[in-house]
Amino acid sequence: MRELLRRNRRFFIVVLIAGAALRLLFIFRFPGVTTDSFIYGDIAKNWLQQGIYGITDSPGVIVPAFIRLPGYPAFLAGIFTVFGMEHYRAVLVIQMVVDLTTCLIIADIALRLAGNRVAKSAFVLAALCPFLAMYSAAALTETLEVFFTALTLDCVLAALATRRTQLWLFAGMATAAAILLRPDGGLLLCAVGFYLLCLMLRAWLKHRPQDALQLLRPALLYGLISLTPLVPWTLRNLHTMHQFQPLAPRYANEQNEFVPTGFNRWVKTWIADYVSVEEIYWPVPGETVDVAKLPDRAFDSPEQRRGTEQLLAEYNDQLHISPELDARFAELGGQRIRSRPLRYYLFLPALRIADMWLRPRTETLPSDSRWWEFNDDPKWSTLAVGMGVVGLFYVLSALYGLPRALLAGDMWLFLGFVLLRSAFLGTLENPEPRYTLECYPIVIVLAAIGLSSLCSRPR
Repeated sequence: MRELLRRNRRFFIVVLIAGAALRLLFIFRFPGVTTDSFIYGDIAKNWLQQGIYGITDSPGVIVPAFIRLPGYPAFLAGIFTVFGMEHYRAVLVIQMVVDLTTCLIIADIALRLAGNRVAKSAFVLAALCPFLAMYSAAALTETLEVFFTALTLDCVLAALATRRTQLWLFAGMATAAAILLRPDGGLLLCAVGFYLLCLMLRAWLKHRPQDALQLLRPALLYGLISLTPLVPWTLRNLHTMHQFQPLAPRYANEQNEFVPTGFNRWVKTWIADYVSVEEIYWPVPGETVDVAKLPDRAFDSPEQRRGTEQLLAEYNDQLHISPELDARFAELGGQRIRSRPLRYYLFLPALRIADMWLRPRTETLPSDSRWWEFNDDPKWSTLAVGMGVVGLFYVLSALYGLPRALLAGDMWLFLGFVLLRSAFLGTLENPEPRYTLECYPIVIVLAAIGLSSLCSRPR
């Protein structure tokens, strides 16, 4: 990669400037400091000032918590120490630098798989990707998670080619960082581990046991390094929270906080798109729910519609889900699952995956989430459509490049990660498009391969 940078210095400088300009546009025009950002920031501030990893329950009262993994609070604490407490603008600018570094890592992956021309194309696609730029301007985990995902994949690719133990060490450290940022970072460990297992089995079946044993040691080293940082976190939770929790609670709930699992089960029997997350899933509890915004697939019969409306009317009266009301939601959800199991276990997860991959990525922008109704300000409706077109361009270009990319054997590792992560995302009640961003380093490499092969075809 250094040789490519040296020979094309002007090209990379120009593209870096363009990428930085795009990210600065989002930082100054659409900064994303959300409720989640303040939760992370509160933990970081309490950690720094009081030595307590917890959230502020009331003025002067800090409660130890494990609702968020320590990776991003530690990142914020480091920035707050240097630039001042709750200096989120500095956070966004540093994330911009991290994101531009991710673009170079993506280019290095493309270089290893397909050569100089594809590497340059991948760098342009990464630097000018509005989705990566958008989340570098949001005080959330996405930018760092994408960085460590790309770094892990690049290190694994290099380690498989060179057999250098040091690279497996770096890959494990990058995966550990990804896991400490988000629980689903563990999918990266699963994908790499499964791919290494497949390589060992293939070597064994080809009667090359020595090759299989040579892969066993780096696989164990990678797994050990990836999981070791979770040990102190788990011990802290055992000591402070009196609970075995190696990651974070599934619903980011506080200790002893009631989780309406019955309501969540019912939601999963019909939810398929992000707009329902904003209008139905997120407002509960605490805000009223407009029953008219439920899609028709939420009801299997007129009787079920009336029963659902009654449950939501009871919720709207108290803006709280009691255990009794939650049990009734669970029963309703169970009825729907038993009547149409394929819908629950296959069709709806597939729709949620498609929505996360294909809908316009405007979550941090002022565009209406119901973009297809075109009842928003014309400029925001146009922006939503434009984002949708750009998203389709990246996905279709990647699909076009996939058959050519698979000729490089290690591309199966990347494809496995995308499939594993997509399958996991289909099980969630909240299909948010940002959850697919971790796959975008792979999407960009595939798109670069596809566009390069398209441009090089003879006329």
